[in-house]
Amino acid sequence: MKKNIKLVLGAGAAALIAVSIGAAPASAHVPKSVRGNVVLTANLTELNDSGASGKAIAVVRGETIRAIEIRATGLSANAPHAQHIHYGEEAMNECPTLALDTNGDQRLNTVEGIPAYGPVVVSLNTSGDTTPASFLDVTRFPVSKNGSYSYLRTNIRFTDVAGTGDDGGNGTAADIAEAIRDGEGVVVIHGVDYNGNGMYDFEAGNSELDGTLPAEATDPAACGVLD
Repeated sequence: MKKNIKLVLGAGAAALIAVSIGAAPASAHVPKSVRGNVVLTANLTELNDSGASGKAIAVVRGETIRAIEIRATGLSANAPHAQHIHYGEEAMNECPTLALDTNGDQRLNTVEGIPAYGPVVVSLNTSGDTTPASFLDVTRFPVSKNGSYSYLRTNIRFTDVAGTGDDGGNGTAADIAEAIRDGEGVVVIHGVDYNGNGMYDFEAGNSELDGTLPAEATDPAACGVLD
């Protein structure tokens, strides 16, 4: 059993999480694994000098995320921020550093970070499909109000995801869920207004994920390991 934690992310989500694990009040110390539930936390720190930080807490049971809450601040203001859980059997399952800047432009794009955090396995959007197929649907991700937001979603099912297994093969929902429960999942928030003009524009170029989007919209801004 992993170390105890304190649920600190807000009354609504903490109460839901406490109920989901049959725990005591939200301020109580809760074992990492109770009645089949695993409680995971991630301290989110900045990437690309974004100034962003935050915290995530999740309750995972079997192949379902019973509840996940993210609180983030210091983000590009009044802009959508794609956010995901990443994992890969071949990845380091950690947050990247600038050492992975393969094209030498002094910033990390999403693809450059994949050796560290792995492919997307869950899209942490506000409604609808949560599979990797929705990873760029920016209309369904949280919008930061003055650079901050709180996010809560419940009952997200893991699915099979190509490219997450051994040698880049398919990863099953069961295998991915087990890895996340074991502390190998990485939460990544995207969106960096590099030039500080209050909008995502193309000054830093096009996104390597979708050429119709600016790199500012998809470059990673914050990262933390769920453990």
